[in-house]
Amino acid sequence: MTDITRETMEYDVVIVGAGPAGLSAAIRLKQLDPDCAVVVLEKGSEVGAHILSGAVLDPCGLDALIPDWKERGAPLNTPVTEDNFYMLGEAGKIRVPNLPMPPLMNNHGNYIVSMGNVCRWMAEQAEELGVEIFPGMSCSELVYGEQGEVKGVVAGEFGKNEDGTPGPNYEPGMELHGKYVFLSEGVRGSLAKEVIAKYDLSKGKEPQKFGIGMKEIWEIDPAKHRPGTVTHTMGWPLGSNAGGGSFIYHLENNQVYVGFVVHLNYKNPYLFPYMEFQRFKHHPMVADLLKGGKRVAYGARAISEGGYQSMPKMVAPGVALLGCSVGMVNVPRIKGNHNAMLSGKAAAEAAHAALAAGRASDELSDYETEVRNGAIGKDLKKVRNVKPLWSKYGLLASLGLGGFDMWTNTIGFSLLGTLSHGKTDAAATEPAAKHKPIDYPKPDGKLSFDRLTNVSFSMTNHEESQPAHLHLKDSSVPIGVNLPKYDEPAQRYCPAGVYEVVREEGKDPRFVINFQNCVHCKTCDIKDPSQNINWVTPQGGDGPNYPNM
Repeated sequence: MTDITRETMEYDVVIVGAGPAGLSAAIRLKQLDPDCAVVVLEKGSEVGAHILSGAVLDPCGLDALIPDWKERGAPLNTPVTEDNFYMLGEAGKIRVPNLPMPPLMNNHGNYIVSMGNVCRWMAEQAEELGVEIFPGMSCSELVYGEQGEVKGVVAGEFGKNEDGTPGPNYEPGMELHGKYVFLSEGVRGSLAKEVIAKYDLSKGKEPQKFGIGMKEIWEIDPAKHRPGTVTHTMGWPLGSNAGGGSFIYHLENNQVYVGFVVHLNYKNPYLFPYMEFQRFKHHPMVADLLKGGKRVAYGARAISEGGYQSMPKMVAPGVALLGCSVGMVNVPRIKGNHNAMLSGKAAAEAAHAALAAGRASDELSDYETEVRNGAIGKDLKKVRNVKPLWSKYGLLASLGLGGFDMWTNTIGFSLLGTLSHGKTDAAATEPAAKHKPIDYPKPDGKLSFDRLTNVSFSMTNHEESQPAHLHLKDSSVPIGVNLPKYDEPAQRYCPAGVYEVVREEGKDPRFVINFQNCVHCKTCDIKDPSQNINWVTPQGGDGPNYPNM
């Protein structure tokens, strides 16, 4: 399809992704220079449609970007009033006292928010400043210049047939060129993945680590609702099977966010993260809270967990990686949105200085320096050893040693130095022969639900006649390699039921990809032990339509 002719549009800065990082960059660019030509391209049907986060927001990013955000009506309506942390057993719980926790773990001054709604509000602020925002515009390709620099993206391609050829209503899309291109696609973005590989940006860095976060919104009995209450748990039901934990956040309108995170470096291919989440809700503490309520939304998203030592180089000629395209989540705090905002602000300031100096399409090295040495780097460096300690020595050791290391880091040193992560999450998967299948209880339809029923609450939708956006590098691998060796874990690690092994009497097993179910979490691209699945963007507007995740 190289003979396609596309119209081009020229901008100073092209931003891919209307999340907190991309919108912060757009806002800051316009604050610095109202005449700067800025465009934001968003693959979701609207801004916020693909945003899924906990979320307890540290407002430091907003404070730096829009100091008068309260007066401007930012949707930060529920300040944290109570902070609870529990270790769970199957039937009981132990409260972990707040006192011995490092100060950085304190949620005082933070807010329980819908990041989807925060991003919708940020988009309004950006548009008031003159930023052009185009939702429903997937960026399917990067455009490279003659010197190998990134000079733009292809956006808005629609109407391909299932085999990838142009259909009767084919629209080739446009090339949007920028003096700089910012990739703020979120975790494991397809264009960021290409840039990291092309320019070898991960050279000398630890492999990125990930978790899968699943979340439901519940409307609960008003008598049980405690606005501002934040609860985190560890332990049951995961036990020694995997790292992870839960969050329960009471926001306004008698609603509660119930979420569950499973670290993707688990060894047992029989582990079923979604069913661990459903089982968790039957713990007496959770079941009592949810009894009489109703689940109103569901979604899932991968989380970057590698932290300080896993951040790739963030710049290459003409392009910068922002927010979760780099991986800026503070794992013990379970927070990354503040760092995403700060990264967008820093990238914008570096691009503004470069443009003012007459530069274009080079490396914005000042951005990288600010991220590593400024507030983001300081935030992540303090907690850099918590994740590797957890991975290597388990939950209890990470609580003790990790807590000690965070305390020492608050005064500027670590006895442990900087620990390595080791294997990728895909490589951590062990053969099925080393493990036993896990027997999960059947969902009861009241507290726990089957995957396909829950996926319907994500409002996800994909045009079925387009090519599947989940590409197998080798179509023989799922049945020929992954099934006999790992019992094909794609059947279980996907939180949306996209992948099936279909067995029919008298026939060989078949691997089926139900791409219409996909909620764009990217887990398959990360966890597949053969690294045989490549997630690429579907046409614009497809995917989940989250209301207020």
